This record gives sequence, C-alpha cells and structure tokens, in this order.
Amino acid sequence: MPITLRDAHEPDLPLLLEIYNDAVLNTTAIWNEQPVDLANRKAWLDARRAQGYPILVAVDEQDQVLGYASFGDWRPFEGFKHSVEHSVYIHPSQRGKGLGPLLMAALVERARACGKHVMVAAIESGNAASVALHKKLGFDTTGQMPQVGVKFGRWLDLTFMQLILNPGAQPPGR
Repeated sequence: MPITLRDAHEPDLPLLLEIYNDAVLNTTAIWNEQPVDLANRKAWLDARRAQGYPILVAVDEQDQVLGYASFGDWRPFEGFKHSVEHSVYIHPSQRGKGLGPLLMAALVERARACGKHVMVAAIESGNAASVALHKKLGFDTTGQMPQVGVKFGRWLDLTFMQLILNPGAQPPGR
C-alpha cells in the first residue's frame, strides 16, 4: 500500500479527531482522560498554522488519514524558542506498519527547515516501542521522572528524550 505524507487540511479533522480520541481513551500516549470535540481539533490546527508549525498526515491511496505528527513550542518562554516538542499518533488499525518512523523522519526535517535546534520527546516510560523508535532516530534519553502523571488508576513515569537537530550550530546572537 503506497503511503503519501502531506500537510493536514480541514477535511482531515474528523479522522485526526478519531485518532486523537482513541489515544485519549485507550492509551497512555496522551495523559488526558476526556475526549475532545471537532472544535478543539480545529482550534489546534489553526494554532499550529498561525505558528508556522506543521501537522503532517500519512495517507493511503484513497487519501485516508492513517496517522499524523506535529510539533509545537516546548515551553512558552523566549529562551526556549529554538526547541519544540512533538507528537505522533497512528490509527489503531495501522500501528506497527512503519508509519511512525516515516512521519518522524519527515517531522525532524520540517523542524530543521523551521530553524529549530532541539526536538523534545516526552514519552510514557512503559511505551517501549516509542522509546525504541526515538533511539533509532538518534534521540538521547535525557531524563526520567517517576510517577509524575496518572491515568487508568495508576502512576505514570515520564521519559524525556531529545534530538539536537543542528549539532555544532552556534546560538543566535543578541
């Protein structure tokens, strides 16, 4: 099955919503417990566009969204403006088929093209597949935070990983 990557458009929102809400209801990839509505995803899409940040979708030959990836500001302080945090979500029927690495590689390139210096991953520590994917893509583990979250009635640990997008780059001057 040929897969194409492209930027998300408003007609993609219902499938983006479905994928997101599945992650909310059935995984620890998102530490929210309440599903969101279409207006929430529209506001998110509009905010990413306003920031100049991508939402990439992987689509099949019928242009059906199979998964998506995006990044946004890591922290809302000026000193962090060169760092972004990303997320990748795959439709449950498509997990394990190689879409995550495909989307991640493209997302890393888009972050470089935006002039970003560091991409941060915050991963539930028990998500071995995500940790392994990030290691394979060159991310380094930079921190472990035990029991900082809760979902499904249990404590969750957080693993921070990061990729320096432009090693050796000098910081911008004043």
